[in-house]
Amino acid sequence: MEIWINPACSKCRGALTLLDEEGASYTVRRYLEDMPSEEEIRAVLGRLGLEPWDITRTQEAEANELGVKEWARDAGSRGRWIAALAAHPKLIQRPIITADDGTAVVARTDEAVRDALAR
Repeated sequence: MEIWINPACSKCRGALTLLDEEGASYTVRRYLEDMPSEEEIRAVLGRLGLEPWDITRTQEAEANELGVKEWARDAGSRGRWIAALAAHPKLIQRPIITADDGTAVVARTDEAVRDALAR
């Protein structure tokens, strides 16, 4: 199990606390420092069953600068979104846990963290 975190994020810290309380074995990826490639983002999206716009933090200043709210949300625009997430990882929703069964969850709630643990 791997968890993508931003240490400054309270949701990330909460997820780590819960994982520790449950005695989970996991690896931490500080994705702002160890930036995921486009290929890794595609793989995580496949595991999540989501599209890149579903995990984009559109309220971030970088998102406003890029104008992502105006971007099309269709198959033809998917690559543009993925490239933006790879170039600007701060836009990636967090935390993301990749579960042992090959799936992943955006773990913003205790329930989502527990769901990842149960997989």
